[in-house]
Amino acid sequence: MRIARFVAQGDPTYGVVELAEDQGPNPDTIAVVSGDPLAGPVHYTGERLPLADVRLVSPVIPRSKIIGVGRNYAEHAAELGNEVPENPLLFFKPNTAVIGPFEPIVHPPETENLHYEGELAVVIGRICRRVPPERVTDVVFGYTVANDVTCRDLQNSDGQWSRAKGFDSFCPLGPWIATHISIEEAGRLDLLTSLNDEPVQAASTSQMVRGIPELISYISSFTTLLPGDVVLTGTPAGVGRMVPGDRISVTISGIGTLTNTVVAEDA
Repeated sequence: MRIARFVAQGDPTYGVVELAEDQGPNPDTIAVVSGDPLAGPVHYTGERLPLADVRLVSPVIPRSKIIGVGRNYAEHAAELGNEVPENPLLFFKPNTAVIGPFEPIVHPPETENLHYEGELAVVIGRICRRVPPERVTDVVFGYTVANDVTCRDLQNSDGQWSRAKGFDSFCPLGPWIATHISIEEAGRLDLLTSLNDEPVQAASTSQMVRGIPELISYISSFTTLLPGDVVLTGTPAGVGRMVPGDRISVTISGIGTLTNTVVAEDA
């Protein structure tokens, strides 16, 4: 199932997306549901809309936090001259950084080296603490696509990463949450990032140094995870600079494509 959050008229609404590839009776449509799937039971309203007639927004706005994992692909760590850390290297991004598909990534004047980082994101579905790796599947709601936008120069100069990764618009998520993917399947998905239609990152989530069960178990050992929290699992090699006017797309097999364009802050 693909859970999307969209705007047709009025406030954002949730729905279930059916694509042509599903070979179902209602291709490329979205079936409207009542309520928030991350907050409790929902029901189909009976309304169905063409996907082309709605505007997709971020499928989740974390109520609490976004936890990022740094240097979780060995080749990415190496390309920036870093070692793979002994323990997961974690950081937080504010929920004000979240934007949805086709919303602009704003290039702030404070940076001269703004980077894309295509990633698999895990959406938490229930309150949990100290989850053993073998029980992680019980707390995962689904998976979406993320771009962990980073000011590389500020990351290097500040020594910690809050400012470099925390500007408004620095966490694109979408296009929807895939709930039908198992935790085993999530560990072997293909990831492709393109800059202006030119491939720049190509990898498999199987190349992660630490897989999803280990990451969620480690994170939940020190902080309570809440429904709607998002874990960014790290980016593969191939990161690079974006400038205003660039279009960046991150595609993950089995989920979909997240596309955003960079604009200058004063645009």
